[in-house]
Amino acid sequence: MPFANRERARSYQREYRRLRRAGDRCTTPSTSPIPTAFRLQTAQDVIDLLEEQVTLVRAETEAGTLEKARTIGFLAGIALKAIEAGNLAARIEMLERVLKSRQTEGGE
Repeated sequence: MPFANRERARSYQREYRRLRRAGDRCTTPSTSPIPTAFRLQTAQDVIDLLEEQVTLVRAETEAGTLEKARTIGFLAGIALKAIEAGNLAARIEMLERVLKSRQTEGGE
């Protein structure tokens, strides 16, 4: 038995089942899942988060100039990838709409 304390084992199982019913794919309750409000769904979500973090880095008073530059450079690289992914997603959606409209026109 993983828990010597039976009440602790029951509490663990209850929390595990609650998380599973809620649709969380977290393997164990002791692993802290990311709150739904902070989950990133789209490239724009990533860009918004990175923008917020760059603002916080720039406002940090204890960090040195070089440390800030490295951090912002790293975040800028990730932002560029997110922008490219967002552009590609928009182009794919547009192509899918065109293909669907052609299929409906050809089927009539």
